[in-house]
Amino acid sequence: MRRPWIVGVLLAGLLLGACGDPASGPEQSPPDPALPTAAPTTTTRQRPAASPTTPTTADAAAKAPTVLYLGDSLAMESQKVLGQSLREQVNARYTSAPYSGTTLCDYLEGTGERSLVPPADKAAALVRSLRPDFVVLQFWGNSWGYTPCMDGITYDKEPATYFKRYEADMKRLTEQIADAGGGRRPRIVWVSQGPDPITPERIRTVNALYEVRAAASHDLVADAGRTVSPVTARYTWAQYLPCTAYEHDHPSYCTEPGRDRTALHRDDDYLHFCLAPTTSMPKPCPVRSPGIVRITREITRVIADHVG
Repeated sequence: MRRPWIVGVLLAGLLLGACGDPASGPEQSPPDPALPTAAPTTTTRQRPAASPTTPTTADAAAKAPTVLYLGDSLAMESQKVLGQSLREQVNARYTSAPYSGTTLCDYLEGTGERSLVPPADKAAALVRSLRPDFVVLQFWGNSWGYTPCMDGITYDKEPATYFKRYEADMKRLTEQIADAGGGRRPRIVWVSQGPDPITPERIRTVNALYEVRAAASHDLVADAGRTVSPVTARYTWAQYLPCTAYEHDHPSYCTEPGRDRTALHRDDDYLHFCLAPTTSMPKPCPVRSPGIVRITREITRVIADHVG
């Protein structure tokens, strides 16, 4: 399996280019994905806000879920679109606090200075303050040891140790979220990842661990990775896929209508789904990107199926 060391350096740069500081202030409401996107902002935190379609009855208000979205650069680029999707479909109150280059251990309490996530944005801290109904966790699975809390464990050098540690961190994070929720334990939604052309078996195993953990703790899996994979080859990476019915109905998301296909990745970035170049100032994706819409629609569908 091809794993040149330079890939890790390239990926670290790509991830950092999409990251940011969620504590920098409130985010404006995300743009409608079917409309032209507004100029990018420099902040990334989205605190709970009233939905533009406020319920007219107490019963409807009671069913509106509170959703917390945590993750790495994949969550960073998707957070605005997911927020809008959840507000439109389930009238959700929504908060996002992603940090790029992170993995599960960064959101664990007790990691201190070894973490890229500050104490106020740890998963348990946010659960205690926001009391969410759902906590959505989207992690590609930091595999090259960029974040200090991984203690230098990498998939390339120690695959068995890497998976054992990843599994243990999943369990610890689940327990911390559950304890923080107390009598109102939120449902965790583990977001499965799309194909990785460099380490396809790693992604397959990480997704399997998400399935096992969700089943063990009665939580959920949103198989968003399936929506950005070929129909007959779940773990085969593709830069382009045939346009979906949604993309035909919203033509700006079918980037090559003459060939009935749409772009999921840029030529220079096989990992992220934002079709804008990465920048030194991290931010949510500022342009229409079919892969992000596919992923966020699947997350929204899973939450909508379990609301109420």
